Amino acid sequence: MDCAEVVFSGHALRRMFERAIEEAAVLEVVRRGRRIGSYPEDTPYPSVLLLGFDGERPLHVVVGIVAEQQRCVVVTCYEPSPDLWDEHFTQRRTR
Repeated sequence: MDCAEVVFSGHALRRMFERAIEEAAVLEVVRRGRRIGSYPEDTPYPSVLLLGFDGERPLHVVVGIVAEQQRCVVVTCYEPSPDLWDEHFTQRRTR
């Protein structure tokens, strides 16, 4: 993503700590990750779901986009469950 500034929400920082996800790994996903979802109606900012990897570990990062300020706000991040996501971690499994 093209962000002049990346900031972390308090929620994202708590989840990163709980899930042992390093800041550098999240920043790498924000910079180079693949967009697998778009949520233009999210508030207070439209957001996207990004997929990236920390080594072999898949990571999903939800980023709010403040376009007029070229700022990305990391909303949350997690390791997607293979039970809920396809083998590429790009599509939710249907129930």
